[in-house]
Amino acid sequence: MENAKKTTPLESHAALQKLIYSALLLALAYVLPYFTGQIQTIGQMLCPMHLPVLLCGFLCGWQWGLVIGFTAPILRSLTNPMPPMYPTAIGMAFELATYGLIAGIMYRALPKKIGFIYVDLVTAMVAGRLVWGLARLIMAGLDPQSTFGLAAFWSGAITTAIPGIIVQIVLIPAIVYALRRAGLDPNGR
Repeated sequence: MENAKKTTPLESHAALQKLIYSALLLALAYVLPYFTGQIQTIGQMLCPMHLPVLLCGFLCGWQWGLVIGFTAPILRSLTNPMPPMYPTAIGMAFELATYGLIAGIMYRALPKKIGFIYVDLVTAMVAGRLVWGLARLIMAGLDPQSTFGLAAFWSGAITTAIPGIIVQIVLIPAIVYALRRAGLDPNGR
């Protein structure tokens, strides 16, 4: 056991902080759609599950972001009528997992300045939407009655989601930067 790596108190604290943040962000991803889900169009426009998953990637790292991103829509679909499991929740699971993965990787790799937080965020958002489109295209290929095509991708990934995209671009960097300045960002050390 001489080669076993010892964990410092600071590393243990950061790991516990990431676990707690991840649990809170998963709960938030589960609850936020209740506020917008009463009117389905508003829920689709604001993308409420995206915010906590993106934050999880930034604050807890790519591993937690990936897991929480994939889990949130599946868990919500299993316990609620919205989103329906196939194809919506499954497509969202891949999209949100990509958000958490890319946000975590980029945030860890790039400097922690506000401009780079925007670069991280936009990169994660574009990658997630492309993965969502690919997942939906694959599922459409499995369903001969599906009408998913470029117009449906453009509408679902961009046009309908513009209000949610704006909210993400405004809130995520502000929250990440504020938590970092307050010393509450376990992934920014």
